[in-house]
Amino acid sequence: MMNTYRLIRNGVMSAACAVLLSGCIPLLIGAGTETAVVVAQERSVGNAVDDASILVKIKNLYAQQTDKDLLKNVEIKVVEGRVLLTGNVDKPDSQIEAVRLAWQVDGVKEVINEVQSSDNAGLLNYSRDVWISNQIRVRLLATKNVRSLNYSVLTVNQVVYLMGIAQNQDELEAATNVASTTNYVQRVVSYVRLKDDPKRGAIPQ
Repeated sequence: MMNTYRLIRNGVMSAACAVLLSGCIPLLIGAGTETAVVVAQERSVGNAVDDASILVKIKNLYAQQTDKDLLKNVEIKVVEGRVLLTGNVDKPDSQIEAVRLAWQVDGVKEVINEVQSSDNAGLLNYSRDVWISNQIRVRLLATKNVRSLNYSVLTVNQVVYLMGIAQNQDELEAATNVASTTNYVQRVVSYVRLKDDPKRGAIPQ
């Protein structure tokens, strides 16, 4: 089993390095981690590899832009081909460009745009967002009957975005409650799907 995961991880790294001829190591740390924990998630290993490849390709497109607004400020999360974009960009045009480039990558089924344009996000606001996300992750880990590895948490301007796959409605409600009751959270936006949702794996027509 360990050899299988090592081969999969190495396959992701090799494919990603082929896409990114330079600076591949920082980007691949996240991709390797995604694949390593998939055994505890509801995604298949194949889906995790595909998602990691999509993530690297989007980052590569962002890196090719003359204006590095996207690469520096847009956070990307990919689950089963669904791409969630969050963050604060300096210019409104960057929001449009972030979505346009994400759709260019093969395998992308949906792009969820939650990127905000803000000239005054500030270090204090960013630090608070990081604190909120970390608090939610810790609380999810300690919450009974919630598989915390199935959830991704992103916070932008005190708005929490949840993405992932819930075992059932009760688990989803518990996870959402954890996020909404964390200090400083103003709003929770959920893009979590249930494990038995027929839309999982479907390609929009």
